[in-house]
Amino acid sequence: MGISKAEGLVLQIQRMSTEDGPGLRTTAFLKGCPLSCAWCHNPESIAARPELQWIGSRCIAAPASAATAKAAADPCGACIAACPSSALGRDEKGSIVIDREHCTLGEKSGVDADGTNCFEIARCAEACPGGAMELLGTRYSAEALARELLKDRAYFARSERGGITLSGGEASAQPSFALEVLRLCREAGVHTALDTCGVASWESLASLYAEVDLVLYDLKEADPERHRRFTGLDNGLVFRNLEKTAELMRRSPMPGALWIRTPIIPGATDREDNLYELGRLLADIDPPRLERWELCAFNNLCADKYRRLGREWAYAGSPLMEATAMEALAAAARRGLAKATRRGLAKAARRGSQGELAVSWTGSTLMEEERTVQC
Repeated sequence: MGISKAEGLVLQIQRMSTEDGPGLRTTAFLKGCPLSCAWCHNPESIAARPELQWIGSRCIAAPASAATAKAAADPCGACIAACPSSALGRDEKGSIVIDREHCTLGEKSGVDADGTNCFEIARCAEACPGGAMELLGTRYSAEALARELLKDRAYFARSERGGITLSGGEASAQPSFALEVLRLCREAGVHTALDTCGVASWESLASLYAEVDLVLYDLKEADPERHRRFTGLDNGLVFRNLEKTAELMRRSPMPGALWIRTPIIPGATDREDNLYELGRLLADIDPPRLERWELCAFNNLCADKYRRLGREWAYAGSPLMEATAMEALAAAARRGLAKATRRGLAKAARRGSQGELAVSWTGSTLMEEERTVQC
């Protein structure tokens, strides 16, 4: 493995994943995303800087009730004492509160009178005896991350096209780092996948594609204004980059394959006209080696992530999708594919041949057990 000087900020490494591409995979979630999706299931991945979260169930001083709060004569307070910027305190219930405006984690200016700071180290997390203060974001060299991902090679070999996936956040937001990680893994003979929202410079995406066996490309919303309302940006760049991806795949063997993924969110993307129009647009673009289109049913498992970050989540009370609704949306997507007339996708969708694009849905639905996997 060659030596690399590229460094990046990594949120999490998830092993034995079946949700981020084919086979068994190890996924590195990189920190930082250009979008701010209202339904984001990984809110801790959006900011391109280290962050803190407090996990109350791990805190040895966190009260279980008001009675125990009054009885707590000697609360721990190690994290509060360790903070160089006095950004930690307690509320009336005894829970830790993070003043994020004054927290200097990741800032070179965060130096106290003794010269200590929180630029590279979260001192409150380091001091916490129970692991309740948790650092979100760890700096890796490309070589160190690749080495960590490749520890699971034995598992990759036991599944069809198993390998590593770079996700986020948005992996292409750290292009030099992501490119080196992908290159090192491919040099080791491991299947590589890139999960992208498509909001990136074409130069960044094109450079990464040279080392990518599979692209997982998000298409969320066909209407530009609705896309802007729910994600912060319109979808113009998303579709332009998808068109360029298709053009590149027509003249190059890399990236090797493409999957489209659409999050199905109650009150946002869960409209038959949205799936129909996405299908029509996708068929017009007609990317080569497009293997599947996956509709990912909304889940509410991330509600606690927002609480830990001290944020409100607009979808905290939203119900899961119903299976019949997911089937109807998948049918609308297939109709959109069949309606388009430009190239071969519509023909394949109509004839139901072996080469037909697979449109499927995954995730848990209302009053049902999990059907496949959650996105």
